[in-house]
Amino acid sequence: MGSEGSSRVVIPRSFRLLEELERGEKGIGDGTVSYGMDDADDVYMQSWTGTIIGPPNTVHEGRIYQLKLFCGKVYPDHPPSVRFQTRINMSCVNQETGVVEPSLFPILADWKHEYTMEDILMQLKKEMMSPQNRKLVQPAEGNEENRVDQKGLVLKCCIL
Repeated sequence: MGSEGSSRVVIPRSFRLLEELERGEKGIGDGTVSYGMDDADDVYMQSWTGTIIGPPNTVHEGRIYQLKLFCGKVYPDHPPSVRFQTRINMSCVNQETGVVEPSLFPILADWKHEYTMEDILMQLKKEMMSPQNRKLVQPAEGNEENRVDQKGLVLKCCIL
């Protein structure tokens, strides 16, 4: 009759990413967070762009933050790499590169298969509202070009 123990149905990576693409295109919640693919011809669905509109009553209010997410071939078993293209001052973001440091951002550090890019963006927005980040002085807007290039990091195209 039923088998004992738990068995998890594994959804193929491409199906999972197509589901995420559909959700991202519909918009999330109040519309202050969105995401989609960088290139519709990317058959591996690796390179994504996210947008977060800064939450009210914080130094981020009204700012539009652009991010790059890179879902390697091991996603969703491993988290995507995440990088702010827009300069931002947050405790979990490397100020030189814009990379969200997994060791400083719990959802990436404690990644679970069921987490999504939407979850990451919503957590980043929540992090903007946290006491340690809500009042941090922010860089002037419009200075995305001044990022320091790292080995393996393409500034305008994708991350890591």
